[in-house]
Order: sequence, then C-alpha cells, then structure tokens
Amino acid sequence: MVYYYLVIYMFNPFQYSDDNKRYYTWNYYLKKRYGQKVCKVPLDAHFTCPNRDGTKGSGGCLYCSARGSGDFAASFPNLNEQFEAGREMMHRKWPGSLLIAYFQAYSNTYASIEYLKKVYEPFIERDDIVAIAIATRGDCINEKTAELLSSWNQKKEIWVELGLQSIHDKSEKYMNRCHTVKEFEDALYLLHSKGIKCSAHIINSLPYESKEDMIETAKYIATLPLTAVKIHMLHLMEDTVLGEMYKNEPFSLLTREEYVDVVVSQLEVLPPTMIIQRLTGDAPLDLLIEPRWTIKKTIVLNEIDKEMVRRDTYQGKYYMKTK
Repeated sequence: MVYYYLVIYMFNPFQYSDDNKRYYTWNYYLKKRYGQKVCKVPLDAHFTCPNRDGTKGSGGCLYCSARGSGDFAASFPNLNEQFEAGREMMHRKWPGSLLIAYFQAYSNTYASIEYLKKVYEPFIERDDIVAIAIATRGDCINEKTAELLSSWNQKKEIWVELGLQSIHDKSEKYMNRCHTVKEFEDALYLLHSKGIKCSAHIINSLPYESKEDMIETAKYIATLPLTAVKIHMLHLMEDTVLGEMYKNEPFSLLTREEYVDVVVSQLEVLPPTMIIQRLTGDAPLDLLIEPRWTIKKTIVLNEIDKEMVRRDTYQGKYYMKTK
C-alpha cells in the first residue's frame, strides 16, 4: 500500500505543486515568489472588534478566544518586542527564513487611518519583512482603508485575511457573528479593485451544519476573486462562550475521518489557482477542550493527502466557474 501511494505521487497531475500535494499550498506560492522558506510572525496590535465594543454586538463571536484568535502572538505590549521574539522562534526552526508580519488578533483594520499608519508603517519600512498579513472583518474595511492598504501595497506585498467562516444565516446568527456575507463580499470586491490580495477564512463543523452546508460555503468562495483560503476545524476552547455551551450540553463535532472527507470535497470544488494557506488550525493545548485530534496536525494533513490519492482527485477537479 505504501508503494502504491509513492507511485501515484510520482505522477501527481496537479500543476501547482513540486511535492506530493494535490492542492496549491501556501509554501509552494511563497517559495516560487521569494525563492526560499518564508514564515509568519503572529502579532497582537491591541485592536478590538465591532462585535466586542458594542458597535454591532458584545462578547464577540461565540468561538472567539479572549485574545481575539491571537493566542500565539508573543505576550509583550510592544509590537517590536513581539516581532523580535517571534523572529527568534521562527529562525530557530528555519534558520535564515524570510518573514511576514502577521497582524492576527481581533480586527486589524478597525481603527482610524491615523492609528493604522502608526501601527503598520514602521513594519512597511523594515527591510527584514517581505510582506504584511492583516486579519480583519469585512465590516472593518471602507474606501479610505482600502486606499491606504493600496498605497502600502506599492512598497510591500499586502495580504488581507477576511473572516467569513460560513455563508449560512443559521450559523451567522447562532455564532453571534453580527456580520453578513454581503459585508464580506463588498469588502472583498473593494480590496480586489485596489489590487490587494485577499484570503478568506472558513470554519468546518460549526454547530448543526451538514457536510453539504460546508461544501456550499466552499462553492461560494470559488465564485469570488479570492487569492487564497484558510480552512479550519472548529476549536472549542476554555473561556469562550461556545466552549462553556459545549461542556454544559455537548453537540456533535466532526471526527478526524469526517473532517478529512469534508476538506477533500471542498478542495475538489475550489479553483486550482486558489492558494490553500491552511487546511487545519491550532489552539493552545492548555485551552483546547475539543476536538483533541486536531493537536496532531501532521497526521491530519497526511490523511488528507492519502484520501486525495485514494479518490484519485485534486484541487479543482469539480470546479466550475459560475461568476
């Protein structure tokens, strides 16, 4: 059986790969663009979110952690100290790698133009950073913000990561997202018109979503001018509303095998030119309630590879351009 997989990998039909992957990996894109290993350094610039400060809601999305999904940023108040600590850690793993400053926690465009300049421009000017990645929500992008990002994009590669999670109203309401698909789409088209590369975040195994629901979300993003996508499993964490709800009244979560099946089905309907930045996510071990199988990321990724070989499939196999 091992020999069978090796033979299949040698004749991998997928064109955006130089290894055994049958999907367009983030690592492949970065190596082709920059010629070597590139790492992201997560940062917490102490933004907030319109779903936390009362503008649109309070308490945040039910699954969001106290650090606004920025749990892996170094715990220093100063951004330069955070970056230096992150750089040191990345260079211990991958000596000499190039770096991306990744503003991950909360909604990183939710501020005045003056404040955004204060936060970002010191990193735009740094020669040791090749790109800036900015995680945010569609309702935190406007014309002035998009113009500012466009001006920075002339100096350094800018990526905007937009949280979508699901296209289904039932999930948006249940998760207390206070954010609509239209807001996501409006922001995406605005940024795209300015030449900004955008990535969408989606989450599998949101409560009461079926496999078909999750694939419908993938089919939707396949119609949009996105450069990349991140696919995550839902993490239930301590000190989150959803985590407490689960402990009080557990609901069904995808098993590893079910997750692999869903992800491969999603990859099949995505365009082959869409970069897959992530197929599984992280949660701090001391905070993760379930699913514990997500801890072993390498196994999850290997199972995805094996399932794609078993099906004799690849990213975009069933992609049909409809928009």
